[in-house]
Amino acid sequence: MTGAAIEADGLGMKYRGRGEGWALRDCSFRLPAGAVCALVGPNGAGKSTLLALAAGFLRPAEGAIRVLGSTPAGARARMAYVAQDKPLYPQLTVAETLWAGAELNPATWDRDTAERIAEPLPADAKVRTLSGGQRTRLALALALGKRPEILLLDEPMADLDPLARHQLMGVLMAEAAEHATTIVMSSHIIGELEGVCDHLLLVDGGGIRLGGETDGLLAAHTLLTGPVGDLAPHTVVESRTTGRQLTALVRKEGPVDTIAWQTADPSLEELVLAHLRSPGAPALLTPGADARVGTAVSAA
Repeated sequence: MTGAAIEADGLGMKYRGRGEGWALRDCSFRLPAGAVCALVGPNGAGKSTLLALAAGFLRPAEGAIRVLGSTPAGARARMAYVAQDKPLYPQLTVAETLWAGAELNPATWDRDTAERIAEPLPADAKVRTLSGGQRTRLALALALGKRPEILLLDEPMADLDPLARHQLMGVLMAEAAEHATTIVMSSHIIGELEGVCDHLLLVDGGGIRLGGETDGLLAAHTLLTGPVGDLAPHTVVESRTTGRQLTALVRKEGPVDTIAWQTADPSLEELVLAHLRSPGAPALLTPGADARVGTAVSAA
């Protein structure tokens, strides 16, 4: 699969009459097909709004978003979306829920995948009797059973124990590897995503602060440690001084003086947290993530 999974240009969403103002404003980015993307940011940053716009459950107040080369409504049959509250029919059993998934998606339904993910659940248990973690497992079974080209997950692992998170994360990564499924997954557990996600979207203050391939974003930054002094020409994201020692995360703007400074590669978690603590730091999108480098996104 080639091309873009999601493209947004000047995307904005405003909740009228709720006193919340703009949830997203002037968001532009491109996510290539086949990417496994971590969508991160603080509470209220706009992550859930962005996923709901991509899924077609919200209409943007301004700008445009396209999914798999189409409008979100036009791509709905080719994607799956698991919301935070995992809405399921409480009166159905686990087996009946999987049957409904098969009936609603006859052309693409993967029974083996759905049943394998749901296997630990009692087939005759009513959905309303399931724990939060069990509901998550069933919702993921439905989503992956649909065999989507793009999978949108809003905090999917929040109510799972560490072992269950590890197991289901393995299922998701196997899905991405075997079928080139694009996965966009919001989470607060940045460290857990570092080893599995190859793309990042950091949303803060209603906008995209960082976007693109994780390797490219990390390579653009370095941690510098040395005597207090001038960090020019590099762009300082965050710095702190202890006595005569300065430690700074910078965006490299040329060669680093390795005689004056000790250097280290930041982790993804260090990069994200530094940008969140420094809202004035300039945003960065890698060339592959910048929608405005190529063809503009059509609102059609």
